[in-house]
Amino acid sequence: MCNFCLRVWPGLFVYIALFCCAGKTNAETGETLFDQSLLASDFVEAHECECEVPRFRLLNFSPECGTLFQWRGSTGCQGGPQLNQPLQTDRPNFTSTSVTVGKGVTQLEFGYTYLDSEELGADVKYQSFGEFLYRRGIVADWMEFRLSFSPLEQSTDAGLYQNTTFGSQDLGLALQFALTPQQGVLPEMALITSMSVPTGSSAFTANQVETGIDLVYAWTLNDFVNVAASTQGYGDIDDSGESFLEIAQSCSVGYTLTEKLGAFTEWFVLIPSGARTARTEHYFDAGFTYLITNNLQLDLSAGVGLNDAASAYFVGAGCSIRFP
Repeated sequence: MCNFCLRVWPGLFVYIALFCCAGKTNAETGETLFDQSLLASDFVEAHECECEVPRFRLLNFSPECGTLFQWRGSTGCQGGPQLNQPLQTDRPNFTSTSVTVGKGVTQLEFGYTYLDSEELGADVKYQSFGEFLYRRGIVADWMEFRLSFSPLEQSTDAGLYQNTTFGSQDLGLALQFALTPQQGVLPEMALITSMSVPTGSSAFTANQVETGIDLVYAWTLNDFVNVAASTQGYGDIDDSGESFLEIAQSCSVGYTLTEKLGAFTEWFVLIPSGARTARTEHYFDAGFTYLITNNLQLDLSAGVGLNDAASAYFVGAGCSIRFP
């Protein structure tokens, strides 16, 4: 019995000691946690504050300038039309200009294009006479009204079957907005919103209003090279008469060869979305411009299709006149 007691009591003492120590520790911890929670509550109540998240604004709205916006950090008004410099034209490349003509200024652009293509096994040739584009600055330097119109001839040769159709395309209406000037790597930008009115001949009209949008962005790299690109989306109709969305992307590189002579090379692609018969078309074109005066320019260009769905080739020439 004594041996049993000697074996049990020491263990019991150890157990009681551990239990007491543990209880003390838990009590101290609980008290500490309680005190900390009260302190935290008092701290929150005593130091409540409203914090504002800093805003980062990339653009400054500046309709008084030649563009709607100025890039953040710019001083004063930059960009916009420069009437003492050579005129900026849409012709002769696919990419539109990123500069508006200026309030009260009129600019006329016109020309001729011959295009050879193969459609449904037939050799089809188009001649575009006039390619008339009227541009007028309205409201402010950053806003421009546009009107486009062109007579068109289509000649089809399918062996024994030959046919020539002459008419006109639908009337085009558009507004161009100069958005920003270039500032370092930040581009000069413009937005063109357009619509076609079904006024054309039966062979060339869409028979419905078609809308479109074109974002143009450009950089002047140095006195010799400038780069411009555009991303477009507009309505169109394929050979089956079904409407679809045509997405277009272009990139043009311009070269200042002399004070009067300029040149460009360009790639562009037409991507039909939702069309039944139309397919993606890739093109490469190049050309020259010649300044007679700062307000009068002549142009010459040619291009080729880069895939089977594209037209074989096209050539064109034109003229642009500015009336300050």
